[in-house]
Amino acid sequence: MKYIISFLTILFFCSACEEYLDLVPEKDIETFGTIFETRKGADQWITTIYSGLQNKALAGPIEAPGVSGADEFIASEYIRDQTRAPFYIAALKIGDGLQMSQEPLCAVWTDDGVYKYIRMCNTFLDRIGGVYDIEKVERDYWIAEVKAVKAFFYFELVKRYGPIVLVPENIGVGASIEEMKQPRSHVDTCFKAITNLLDEAIPDLLPNGQRPFIRKNYFCKESALALKARVLLYAASPLFNGNEFYGNFRNKNGELLFNSTYDPEKWRLAAEAADEAVAECERGGYSLVSERANRNTKLLNVMDNIEWSTLVFNHNNTESIFSVLPVSDYSFAFLLPNNDGQDPLNLGVMGPSMKMVEMFYTENGLPIDNDKTWDYAGRYQLSKEKSTVYKDVVLLDEDVLALHLRREPRFYADIAADRCYWRRGPKVNMSGYEVKAYRGESFGLRESRLVSTIPQNICGYWVKKMTCSDVETFLYSMNMPGEQNWPIIRLAELYLIQAEAWNEYEGPLVDKKHVYGPLNKVRVRAGIPDVETSWISYSNTPDKVKTKEGMREIIRREINIEFAFEGHRFWNLRRWKEAHKELNSPLKGWNVLGENARSFYNNFEGPIEVWGKAKFISPRDYLFPIKSEEVLVTGCVQNPGW
Repeated sequence: MKYIISFLTILFFCSACEEYLDLVPEKDIETFGTIFETRKGADQWITTIYSGLQNKALAGPIEAPGVSGADEFIASEYIRDQTRAPFYIAALKIGDGLQMSQEPLCAVWTDDGVYKYIRMCNTFLDRIGGVYDIEKVERDYWIAEVKAVKAFFYFELVKRYGPIVLVPENIGVGASIEEMKQPRSHVDTCFKAITNLLDEAIPDLLPNGQRPFIRKNYFCKESALALKARVLLYAASPLFNGNEFYGNFRNKNGELLFNSTYDPEKWRLAAEAADEAVAECERGGYSLVSERANRNTKLLNVMDNIEWSTLVFNHNNTESIFSVLPVSDYSFAFLLPNNDGQDPLNLGVMGPSMKMVEMFYTENGLPIDNDKTWDYAGRYQLSKEKSTVYKDVVLLDEDVLALHLRREPRFYADIAADRCYWRRGPKVNMSGYEVKAYRGESFGLRESRLVSTIPQNICGYWVKKMTCSDVETFLYSMNMPGEQNWPIIRLAELYLIQAEAWNEYEGPLVDKKHVYGPLNKVRVRAGIPDVETSWISYSNTPDKVKTKEGMREIIRREINIEFAFEGHRFWNLRRWKEAHKELNSPLKGWNVLGENARSFYNNFEGPIEVWGKAKFISPRDYLFPIKSEEVLVTGCVQNPGW
């Protein structure tokens, strides 16, 4: 292990040019021979490669840009202060338009990025043949694991930077400086390199059910197929498929790096890859979490299934196809309320924006402004819930904001709203679990003003998702039922990839099983009617469900809801080329200084602006900047606008 640490230290201190192209000092060649002499050394090398997935800016939890860099969360200045690390989230500044090329936020190209792990993948593939005490079947399986994770690293780079420098093999020790200055490849070439690696890996990967528990953090056959479906979905999406923004984006040699011509066949490839991945997953025993029935009502059981669809403790989740165990995860600290004042780890500083609160459907499975049975105009007034269907979900026979009533189960499972319940422990009696958000109440602000030096919730809502309602708030991290992985790919995503890709390729009416079928699997688990029933029976625009354009909007909203707060919306808005429309609006919430319903709810006139710094510059912000020093040293062309 000391040789691995030594090697990584050398890589870290390489020059900017050497940070993404491998230069192995001559004296360390003997070290490689020692490591790859035995099966144990090679296995340790794979472990180190996969540790690259734990980079918080890459595939981690709430600190990753996908999770907190868009418009889903509202947070105060408190966790934007770098001096408060680890309670500091740099990705929030991306949402404020503060990304920069001098010192990029959440960078993974250099500065502890992923190219060093790509180099390690290449080293493994080059030297695994020298290991003497390993059987061929196991060698082939390990090679497949490494090719799959190399594909993952490539894809994470392409998501952020578009065209990247491909490194099919490490450059030799004696290479010239000019040889080191490799150009970026056309984005289609990058996607092809990723899918080629996955195609090479998939035949030799074991299905999930046949691999030992110790390799559950690595890729298996199902997760590699799922990644391929996601990769091809991105390749087919507007950001990468006929994007006029980058019609003249060229390498320094004049070679175009994007095609400006749209290719509909890319959607077919994505759809067929998703079909193959779904078939393999279902054959291997994966299923949507939908069998939990321990609560007192049907609605509570549906909410429980939704909650546990994203909770991956000790890899025990039938829906999680690929997940990552973070090195240190403070997500619970940012989300859980500190209403008891006793647990200093619980800050409760990140809440959902009003955009997300209103994103969730009504109980009829429709947007709140499309359901003809739901009082959209009166949503900011007080009302009372009398139906026992909502027992232990909403306070019955009390004044509750109408916006919080008769919403879909995912709303109540994912968001803690005023005068609703948030179960925070194993007790059966829900007394004491009421969310009361006015200043001075159990969840409300304790201070008389908003200040940046104190952790405060500034929007009046909390996010339940990714926390376990069976665990007490106090000392939460010590009482979790196991190691909690962060879900990267869930089966629900594959179903929605099927729906999106087939809709874009052929529309909803050519074959209803292609579009409505997989979409409805997700909706049924969510406890709402199938999409045709919802729109035809309850919507004020019933024909929307019958067109490609209408279904595009419906499917995208379904994706936004199902994967709210998981790190998808940040990337989806970019691949859909919708980010410049969505990420320039002030974020809204309620007046958390209000001590009663009227003042808290802004005289019932609607939400107020609580964070006004959101900013997205198009087309610049669709791609991350490469560090300017790296551009100067290596000769790589910079992304447009940076």
